[in-house]
Amino acid sequence: MKELIYQIIIRFFNSLFPIRKNKVLFISYYGNQYGCNPKYLSQYMVQQNRKWDIVWAFVRPKDYHIKGIRKVRYMSLAYFYELCTSKVIVSNYRMTSLFRKRKKQLYIQTWHSSLRLKMIEQDAEHTLPPHYVQLAKVDSQNIDFLLSGCQYSTSIFKRCFWYNGAIVATGTPRNDLLFKDNQKLKENILLKIGLSTTTKVALYAPTFRKGETLEYYNICYDDLIHTLEQRFGGTWCIAVRLHPHLRNLSEELRKNESSFIDVTLFDDIQELLFASDLLITDYSSLMFDFAITYRPCLLYVPDLKEYTSKDRSLYFSIEELPFLICKTREQLVEKINNFDTTSYTKKVSGFLRSIGSYETGNASEKVINLISQNIHS
Repeated sequence: MKELIYQIIIRFFNSLFPIRKNKVLFISYYGNQYGCNPKYLSQYMVQQNRKWDIVWAFVRPKDYHIKGIRKVRYMSLAYFYELCTSKVIVSNYRMTSLFRKRKKQLYIQTWHSSLRLKMIEQDAEHTLPPHYVQLAKVDSQNIDFLLSGCQYSTSIFKRCFWYNGAIVATGTPRNDLLFKDNQKLKENILLKIGLSTTTKVALYAPTFRKGETLEYYNICYDDLIHTLEQRFGGTWCIAVRLHPHLRNLSEELRKNESSFIDVTLFDDIQELLFASDLLITDYSSLMFDFAITYRPCLLYVPDLKEYTSKDRSLYFSIEELPFLICKTREQLVEKINNFDTTSYTKKVSGFLRSIGSYETGNASEKVINLISQNIHS
């Protein structure tokens, strides 16, 4: 019944209200955050000082105080009005089945990674719910431009995205931040997460697993901090960023360990990457974003065989990636102790060349230029 009401509302707005050529609607993860590629495109628009009417859809609009934008509650009556009358819709995830794109609207799909390790969409169709597959197929028909971070991603999208339209080599807007040299910004981020501005940060950001267990997330934090301080000097802290679905696990983890700070609910993972001196992850595509900083990245994968057989197939063999591979806690300590900056930098540089990276630090500018060129069509 609710969906029928939504459909009637959408038809009403589509038939009676004109599209506003300067209006852009942004949505990130179904209104659950102000982050990822939509955030950095929106920020660039605000900085341009052009007369854009920038609207953000949030599940909880009152949580956000952002200059230069208007807010609307996701799935409200006002949301559907903005959706139906915006010239440009920007999302980093599939739009819902309620989206009825109008003839002269422009839908830009930024997706939410520069490159994937885990297989996606049609390549992983057998693991996806049938309703999502149908949603993805319909959504792909509405897309005008799909953004790509590298040649390798472009080839993946062509094969698996149920999409035959334009895939544009802009790079990834959220990665523009990682090219900045802004000490003040880094200090502000450290203060936001409760750290001293001189603290060095190791971000531990493991991915989601089907089984909710702490087994793979306890990496002996005290030993790790000691090792980092011995190898690199300074005062170190480990910031743990679990998948949002695992926020209860982060609370459990804190009961057993006190040697880390929990940043699971911090909205913008890109800011955490920017402020971090080292990344530890496992199967998360964050590794590819972090690679462009050339800072150390270690993959802690004690369940590699189990994960690839039960959870998700991968686009790369772990061994062919340029990052340091650790299958035990002891190896994690050993790899940090023996870290060779020159060797690591050479491997990362070679990898970025091999995937044909488009990342240059000006992806947002390229995308906004693309919008400006097509906004009057």
